[in-house]
Amino acid sequence: MQSEAGAAGAVHGSLQAGALTTTFTASQGLLLMIPNMFRIAGELTSTVFHIAARSIATHALSIFGDHSDVMAVRSTGWAMLSSASVQEVHDFALIAQTATLESRIPFLPFFDGFRTSHEINKIERLTNDDIRAMIDERLVQAHRERGLNPDRPVLRGSAQNPDVFFPAREAINPFYDVCPGIVQRTMDRFAELTGRHYGLFEYAGAPDATCVIVLMGSGSGAVEETIERLTQDDEKVGVLKVRLYRPFASAAFVRALPVTTQSIAVLDRTKEPGAIGEPLYQDVLTAIAEEWTSRAPESPLPRVIGGRYGLSSKEFTPAMAMAVLNELKQSKPKRHFTIGIHDDVTHLSLKWNPQDWKEPQDVHRAVFYGLGSDGTVGANKNSVKILGENTAMFAQGYFVYDSKKAGSVTVSHLRFSHRPIRSSYLIDQASFVACHQFHFLESRDVLTIAQQGATFLLNTPHGPDVIWDKLPNEVQQQIIETRLRMFVIDADKVADDAGLGVRVNTVMQTCFFAITDVLPRDEAISQIKLSIRKSYAKRGETVLQRNFAAVDSTLENLHQVTIPADATATIIRRPVVNNGVSDFVKRVTSMMLEGKGDLLPVSAMPVDGTFPTGTAKFEKRSIAKEIPI
Repeated sequence: MQSEAGAAGAVHGSLQAGALTTTFTASQGLLLMIPNMFRIAGELTSTVFHIAARSIATHALSIFGDHSDVMAVRSTGWAMLSSASVQEVHDFALIAQTATLESRIPFLPFFDGFRTSHEINKIERLTNDDIRAMIDERLVQAHRERGLNPDRPVLRGSAQNPDVFFPAREAINPFYDVCPGIVQRTMDRFAELTGRHYGLFEYAGAPDATCVIVLMGSGSGAVEETIERLTQDDEKVGVLKVRLYRPFASAAFVRALPVTTQSIAVLDRTKEPGAIGEPLYQDVLTAIAEEWTSRAPESPLPRVIGGRYGLSSKEFTPAMAMAVLNELKQSKPKRHFTIGIHDDVTHLSLKWNPQDWKEPQDVHRAVFYGLGSDGTVGANKNSVKILGENTAMFAQGYFVYDSKKAGSVTVSHLRFSHRPIRSSYLIDQASFVACHQFHFLESRDVLTIAQQGATFLLNTPHGPDVIWDKLPNEVQQQIIETRLRMFVIDADKVADDAGLGVRVNTVMQTCFFAITDVLPRDEAISQIKLSIRKSYAKRGETVLQRNFAAVDSTLENLHQVTIPADATATIIRRPVVNNGVSDFVKRVTSMMLEGKGDLLPVSAMPVDGTFPTGTAKFEKRSIAKEIPI
């Protein structure tokens, strides 16, 4: 179709013909569907739209994730189901489809754009038998029979005057009143089939908690990890995860809270300028005001504060969750706050200390720096699949892309563990760091996330005997102070000799498994070759043999570097911009180009998105390995 508006029109027409129809969209695309969504809900038409929730363009366009798009359609009358993990996205698709057929209310299952939509994780897949057991064929038939048919003509989609429009809108109330119950029964049936239990609202933490965080989406993974750690130290804290956001079942929400709750922090992943508070915050306030006395008649109403976090995929970590809980414990906490930024203008932000959180040591954490289109991301996806599909280990992969895509920096974050991984935040203490592009060391700090004693793998044309003198002084100091083990390989030469051109992914993937102890080396090599056959068999035997040759020659060209006691280099990391630039370029542009944009305060930001012109010329990516002379 010419746009999502046309796609929604086509879906609406298909549904009105009695077909089972769905679609998938996000951000501005979802907003273009609003007129049809009002009609679909008003006509009580069963359907499911799957949404990777992403930012709406305001002062600027952002392709990344938050809840501003789904919050903009909450008045359309659709049921809204929030997933917090890859497994839940999979499961809630079936739960939503089952519930919409019974309730006749259309469903909007949503999950965080990029943080969840682009994460690879190990899940339990539903079988066709599971799906057949959940879907009632009689309800499917009833949906078909409601379709417009010239053999059974009815009038639908008429125009109405004030005398009947208002009462007709109220006629749908019973359908919304019973919808939460239908969803919970559907979840209970799902649990009987799969063993995975879900509720409209799910509480985790101390049964006698006094401080509770309420949120929905992927951020609940970080909060839940924090709560688990703190409750082990007997802290009275908890988290309430919202699953069914619309219709909002106030009584069920309040019943899910411990009766001991005294303070609640509601976290919204959206901003509504001018509103007295964000959507979830206002819903929680209303639910507490209306239902708390029936839940705990002897207890005073809990104090409720609201905060914004994670707009446009801004990082949200357990350390930030701890800061929110600390704020809740204050005698006079901020009624409205932000977390994850430094607000030096309206002073709403909470301070947090990244050192407050350390990831468990039983999780292997690896970070890879590459260039868009150099194969790094593809190789890391394969590594996750190798471990997740062929071993008993759990694996997670998340990939940070620059919005400029090809030719820009990609950072891959991989976790491996013998237990399920639900960490919904970036790695900041890695046991393995790989830099697939040598020139990154000249302009970017790639070792700041390396933990003490970590392993550093570098793709470089310089051999193990000379590489030390080729490193910037700052990098040498980091290697010595962090006591890193360092390995080098000329992956470009290995790939070129094998006939793979500029794609170093196969070579660097082999190095990763050879250096780490995630898998025995021989087993890892075997799995890599099996993965290559799966990926490239359709391209012919020649391509397969080239990749196999690259794997075999990698180990011969991989070398460990002896680390001297002192940093001796005269080379220093080159400045991103030279002197003589404008104040804006010095304060803002240079920080963004260094990859340190997260450190910029609110005061550095133009209030209306207006930037000075002529700043793109300062971005010298220098990504060519060879230049014509």
